[in-house]
Amino acid sequence: MVLARLRTDAEPDSRDGFIALLNSSLPTKRAIAQGVLRDSEGRVLLCELTYKAEWDLPGGVVDPSESPAQCVVREVREELAIEVQVRGLLAVNWLPPWRGWTDATVFVFDLGVADDELLARTTLERREIRSLHFAGEEEWEERVAPYNQRLLAFLATHAGPTAYLEDGLPAL
Repeated sequence: MVLARLRTDAEPDSRDGFIALLNSSLPTKRAIAQGVLRDSEGRVLLCELTYKAEWDLPGGVVDPSESPAQCVVREVREELAIEVQVRGLLAVNWLPPWRGWTDATVFVFDLGVADDELLARTTLERREIRSLHFAGEEEWEERVAPYNQRLLAFLATHAGPTAYLEDGLPAL
């Protein structure tokens, strides 16, 4: 059903018009790209955020027409002022609604191992990032959201191909 059209819109029965109608009415899902960056001891880099209590992996929401891999590189550059390289896709994690956020699909990328001087080279985007921490498994329960605890625990032992997870747990 067409509720309203502009004079400049393509006709609904044309290819461009039909695609425009679908784009305006199909559901959209939030996509997030995050990266796992470890130190030489295997601890994971976590961001202490200004807008929520839980620490989180570096990354953020994928912009329209941006790939998830491009997003994680951009977000790390914007929020930490460092350059990272995506080395592979570790997992795709579907998150159900949580604390007011709608559901989302999270692409979790391997960003490799950081050198010992990484933290000294960062410049934090203070509106979003309060501090950075390399955290080991013993800190995750206290510091990160339950879905990320499950994700990180899974990744700590998973050496296989890219995993499909739901709420941080293997779904297949």
